Amino acid sequence: MKTSFFSSFAINKIAKYARWAGAAAAFSLIAGCATGPGANPADPFEPMNRGITRFNDTVDEAVLVPVATAYQRVLPSMVRTGVGNFFGNLGDVWSFVNSVAQLKLQNSAETFMRVNVNTLFGLGGLLDIATEAGIDRHEEDFGQTLGRWGVGAGPYVVLPVFGPSTLRDTAALPVDRAGSVLGNMNDVAWRNSLSFLEAVDTRAKYLRAGRLLDDAALDKYTFTRDAFLQHRRNDVYDGNPPDDEGGK
Repeated sequence: MKTSFFSSFAINKIAKYARWAGAAAAFSLIAGCATGPGANPADPFEPMNRGITRFNDTVDEAVLVPVATAYQRVLPSMVRTGVGNFFGNLGDVWSFVNSVAQLKLQNSAETFMRVNVNTLFGLGGLLDIATEAGIDRHEEDFGQTLGRWGVGAGPYVVLPVFGPSTLRDTAALPVDRAGSVLGNMNDVAWRNSLSFLEAVDTRAKYLRAGRLLDDAALDKYTFTRDAFLQHRRNDVYDGNPPDDEGGK
């Protein structure tokens, strides 16, 4: 009962914070007056972004880190791997849709095979048979699809709870949520519970990396921003971005 109550409480808190995301992103567009004359062109809303980052760090330390730490300690690694495989398989469904939308025929075919192999022979995705068979995962989302067809990334923004993003990815977020398998579940209780479990599982994977980042980075915000923007640029270009500075 205590665990169930805590999970419901945590889900409700995160959902409450998440409702701020859209408003914060919209407000960031008119926050140019808060940027100084020497603002980073890729991050014109840095003062607001830093404030939201502090807010996210507070929520992370208060909710996600304790739950993720307990999750990591209580569940055997084999079980956690199965959970990660399950959500990875669900994510592959939306990746397939976006691969098709980007006209990436080989990626589409491989992702289609991954979903079928893992669903049919991997106990609904708990086992990642496809990777063992040499079928690579190609993670795609609607933000990457927009980038593929020439929509620029736009300024860097930090969303409450969701974290680092860009203007393009923020605009794509509702489509990603609506198009995902979890987003199409009608049972609200199951949808919220699985979404929370996915968030906890993801956070547990990065507990060690988060500690290392806290210890190593002179400016955690700047390091996270630059790493995120580079990573997203590589995502759009499948690891081969052009040399120009004004990329997607």
